[in-house]
Amino acid sequence: MATFSQWVDGARPRTLPAALAPVFLGTACAYAVEAGHLGRALLALVVALALQVGVNYANDYSDGIRGTDDDRSSGPVRLVGQRLAPARQVKFAAFAAFGVAALAGLALVAWSGAWWLLLVGAAAVVAAWYYTGGRKPYGYLGLGEIFVFVFFGLVATLGTTYTQAHVTTLASWASAVGVGALSCAILMANNLRDIPTDGPAGKKTLAVRLGDRRARAAYIALVALAFAMCLVAAVQHPGALLGLAAIPLAIRPVRDLLRGISGRALVAVLGATGRLTLVYALVLGMGIVLVTAW
Repeated sequence: MATFSQWVDGARPRTLPAALAPVFLGTACAYAVEAGHLGRALLALVVALALQVGVNYANDYSDGIRGTDDDRSSGPVRLVGQRLAPARQVKFAAFAAFGVAALAGLALVAWSGAWWLLLVGAAAVVAAWYYTGGRKPYGYLGLGEIFVFVFFGLVATLGTTYTQAHVTTLASWASAVGVGALSCAILMANNLRDIPTDGPAGKKTLAVRLGDRRARAAYIALVALAFAMCLVAAVQHPGALLGLAAIPLAIRPVRDLLRGISGRALVAVLGATGRLTLVYALVLGMGIVLVTAW
C-alpha cells in the first residue's frame, strides 16, 4: 500500500508549474486590459492543476500496466510500475482528478458564459487520457509535446484570458507560446532522462526519435523561444521585457545539458525547468500588469 508521500510523489509535483504558469499569465493579460476576474482565475487554476495531476496519474497507470516502468532506475515514484499501489487505485485517482477538472471547468464556463469552451475542455480530458492510454497512445508516437503545447500552453493561457476578458490579445498569444514552449521543455527533460528505457520498451517519445544530442538541442531551442516571446509581448506591453529577468534561471539547466549529464542527474534539470517556468510566468505577468497600470 502506497504511503501518502508516495501518492504525492506519484502526482509529480515538479510538473505542476506547467499548470500554474499559464493561468497566472492568462490572468495577467486579462488584468492588463482591465478585465481581470479573481474568482474565474481561481477556477481556471483548479482546472489546470487537476488536469495536470490527472494526466500524471494516468501516465503512471498506463505505463505501469504496459510494463514500460518495470525498469526505471531514475525519476519520480511509479506507483504501478514499482508495485506500490494497485493499478485500479491509480486509474481511479486519475479519473477523480479529471472529474474535478471537469466540474471546475463547467463552473468556469457557466460563470463566463463561454459555453463553446466545453468542447475544448472535453478534448483536453480525452487527450490527457490517450496520451499514454488506449491501444495506440500518441505519447508513444512522439506526439506528447503537441498535447502539452496546445493544452498547457495555448488553451490554458488563452482560455484563462478569454473567460475573464472575452477577448485574446497579442500579449496573451505570445505568453501562451512562451509558457507552452517551457512546458514542452519540462517534458523534453523528463523524456531525455528516460531514453535508455523508453526506446527498448517501445515508447517512441520525441526525445527517443530525436536521439540524445538533438533532444538536448530541442530543449535549448524551446527555452530560447520562450524568451523570444517576451519581445513579442513587449510590442503591446513594454513591461513584458521584465520576463527576460528569468534568464539566469535558465543558465544552469542549459549548461548541464550541454555538459552531457544523464540519468538521475537529469531530475535536477527537470526541477530547474519547472522553477524556470513558474518564475518566467511571474515576472512576465507582473511586467505586463504593473507597467500597464503605471
